[in-house]
Amino acid sequence: MKVEIIIDSSCDLPREYLLENHVKTISYKYEIDGVEYTDDFGKTLSHEKFYNLIKEGKMPRTSQINQYRYSQVFRDIIKEGKELIYICLSSGLSGSYNNAVMAKNEILEEFPNAKIAVVDSKGASLGEGLLGYYAIEMKKSEKTFEEIVRWLEENKNRLNYWFVVDDLNHLKRGGRISSTAATIGTLFSIKPILHVNIDGELKNVDKVKGRKKSLKVLKDKLIERIENPENQVIGIAHSDDLEGALYLKDLVSSEIKVKDFIISNIGSTIGTHVGNGTVTLFFLGKEKNL
Repeated sequence: MKVEIIIDSSCDLPREYLLENHVKTISYKYEIDGVEYTDDFGKTLSHEKFYNLIKEGKMPRTSQINQYRYSQVFRDIIKEGKELIYICLSSGLSGSYNNAVMAKNEILEEFPNAKIAVVDSKGASLGEGLLGYYAIEMKKSEKTFEEIVRWLEENKNRLNYWFVVDDLNHLKRGGRISSTAATIGTLFSIKPILHVNIDGELKNVDKVKGRKKSLKVLKDKLIERIENPENQVIGIAHSDDLEGALYLKDLVSSEIKVKDFIISNIGSTIGTHVGNGTVTLFFLGKEKNL
């Protein structure tokens, strides 16, 4: 039986990759000034235009994917006689995971013999996307539903997530830091370093002075924690800072040999929360224990 892998739009995989591999996605929606948009990987509203709106001081708002939308997508796939694996934005960041589980249970009442797995990625952005990438590659290699789900569950806590945030005023507007912290941080070029913990929550773990120094901290985290780098595809995502993403790629490449890189834009779902100038680094390594 054919396996269908679904991933949501917070995964930040390049749209071209998703199209080439015929990957089905389910999109988050967001609102700016009362206008609703679909996070469709920059197709409707380009990443450039989205981040320009944030520069102008706009504050987007995202909403969960509800049970009804999940049920529609899941039901259509099961009716086609396929086995379904859905990789979801972390339950520590959104209530969508719980809605997906309720939709799964609803569909299983209609189709008791269906195979549906809802995988809590415990992550976001291209880290979630890398789980999708590996699942898609396993599907290409004709791995079974059970083999793919087992690999995802056994390895999702090995996916390391490291972020450096640049736009402190956006964090202030979103109520994530105080006005004083934003003012002082901007004045002295203080860059917060964040990671996603074992519960799938985004946590501030350090502060570094200077943009390039903060990106070197991300590189150092990779050197410290990565395992089997020569077999790995490294994820780097950015919000309107391709220069920073390429600089980070060069830092990593200068010290360690890896299989490949995926460099992509942070889409509107995650960009709503981190603002402009964020650069992120994702890789498989030592299991998260905090």
